[in-house]
Amino acid sequence: MKNDMLITTIDNPFDPFVQWDEWKRFDEDMKHYTWNLLARIVKTSDDLSDADYDQAVDNAINEMVSFNINGLYRKVYRNDVDRGGI
Repeated sequence: MKNDMLITTIDNPFDPFVQWDEWKRFDEDMKHYTWNLLARIVKTSDDLSDADYDQAVDNAINEMVSFNINGLYRKVYRNDVDRGGI
């Protein structure tokens, strides 16, 4: 996966692009299981090209954020770190 956009929670201090293990551990310790929810929502198959797979992940992230009733989820971009965004 080569997405420049990922999903995180507002309370997770780790960058999922470069601190994946720490990000995931924090997410699971807080019982958010964000990646598991994303995996249930994303519509993908082995027949998709890499670009189509990335688009399916982006679509699922956008869906999670748009139905974000409790305000927990937010999108982060790979270059947010450069701008001090995470």
